[in-house]
Amino acid sequence: MKIDISIKYQRLIYRHRNVKFKFSVSTSRYGEGFEEGSKKTPLGMHEICEKIGEGADYGTVFKDREPTGEITDIGDGKKDIITSRILRLKGIQKKNSNTFDRYIYIHGTNNESTIGQKASIGCIRMKNWDIIDLFDQVQIGCKVYIHK
Repeated sequence: MKIDISIKYQRLIYRHRNVKFKFSVSTSRYGEGFEEGSKKTPLGMHEICEKIGEGADYGTVFKDREPTGEITDIGDGKKDIITSRILRLKGIQKKNSNTFDRYIYIHGTNNESTIGQKASIGCIRMKNWDIIDLFDQVQIGCKVYIHK
């Protein structure tokens, strides 16, 4: 079980046994990096350490990893919000060991029109049905490799 995220192709590939899923994503518009407050997507090997939002409705809005009770209109890109599901990442290399403290996630977005482009503020954003599908497939401990 492994997730491979390509910054160059803005694509996430999930492999488990003989099954392979491909999804378009959006990584940081600020580039790649590890600095606190940089809003950059961290590279290297990570693992999923938390799954948040199981059973939540499509478009559920999350703040501080808790559902707010609001369901957003997908396509309303007025503000960058976290929707539907969250897979929280923890860096497992020295260079990305602050990923957990930086609150870097794989999550749904209200602004699906930016998927496939560098547009996030550090996290890996996905279309809502895609993150729901991925969430249901992966388990805590799944390795996530983010590379250029």
